[in-house]
Amino acid sequence: MQALSPEQYGRLRQLADAWTRHHFKAAKQEPHFNPRLGVDALCFQPLGDELLGALITPLSLSLAMLSQDPEALPPDVGATRRVALPSGDYWFAAERLEPGLGFWRCQVLDDLSDVESLQQASRLAQQLMERVMTSDDG
Repeated sequence: MQALSPEQYGRLRQLADAWTRHHFKAAKQEPHFNPRLGVDALCFQPLGDELLGALITPLSLSLAMLSQDPEALPPDVGATRRVALPSGDYWFAAERLEPGLGFWRCQVLDDLSDVESLQQASRLAQQLMERVMTSDDG
């Protein structure tokens, strides 16, 4: 896996921080909110002009794609797209966290209430990315 640049890591931090600003308060009201988890963008790697990886929140684990270019227009909210990855095709929906910052998300797990720690969540993210980026052909 290719190491990311400081700018790319900065984009991922922007994503996690924006999710926290815009969703954390409401997330705390959800019955499956996990107070042991924070918001983190993990295991990202370049995929064309975008970064693909796992987004962990106290509510869910998702595949996420974010443009590497901070000047790129964010996707239109509600738009969907199919992305072919080595393990198969995945449907992503566009989300916008704030003006100028949107991303594509494919929710994989919608309840992380039984995850015991940040370390366990990180392992889940790693396993997700290993499976997604490995061909089913063998």
